[in-house]
Amino acid sequence: MSELLFLEDAYRKTAPATVKGLTDAGGIILDQTIFYAQGGGQPGDSGWLDYEGGRIAIATTMKGEGGDVVLLPAEPVALPKSGAAVEQRLDWARRFNHMRMHTALHLLSVVLPYGVTGGAIGAERGRLDFDIPDSLPERMILQGQLNALVDRNLPVTQHWITEAELDAKPEMVKTLSVKPPRGAGRIRLVQIGEGAAQIDLQPCGGTHVARTGEIGKLEILKIENKGRQNRRVSIGFA
Repeated sequence: MSELLFLEDAYRKTAPATVKGLTDAGGIILDQTIFYAQGGGQPGDSGWLDYEGGRIAIATTMKGEGGDVVLLPAEPVALPKSGAAVEQRLDWARRFNHMRMHTALHLLSVVLPYGVTGGAIGAERGRLDFDIPDSLPERMILQGQLNALVDRNLPVTQHWITEAELDAKPEMVKTLSVKPPRGAGRIRLVQIGEGAAQIDLQPCGGTHVARTGEIGKLEILKIENKGRQNRRVSIGFA
């Protein structure tokens, strides 16, 4: 499988790699990658690949077979051959906004401690759907609580546990419809805050900022009823 460099360093903007192979659809598989593959509500990364034959614009990134990551060119072009050396370059502005928004949605799940039934992450806005039987607090109250967590500039860190350790603490899984991927023997946890100031700890394979202050001011854009107990909360950068 492709080595996922972004899991250990989400701020890495460039990295060398070797082409492992090409898919029938014209996708490019690398031995290691900084490109995040679409999943968990977060879009796949875009950017560029530089190699001896020129530059290829990457439109998005998807998951392939056996844990491989597939980079999809923006248009049909000549592709580097298997074994070719390439240099990866992220569309960093887009990726960084995904990191900010993904971390912001973790904060939203702290402000609203209910089961999450769905979600989506964008470069400018995002949403979470919650299983909430009762009415939500007023929009401006939620917005104030959310921005108070941003302003605390809490550290965002990660560590790994075994699947058995997660099974012993099922309450850490907030998503009701999507479960953490299994089979590798370990699960990645994203933690916000430290010690007595810890406010969140949950399984997540996405990319995040290093401190909540990097998110910037947030706005609650809309609160919608999407079923008898389903409430959709959309947020954006103010």
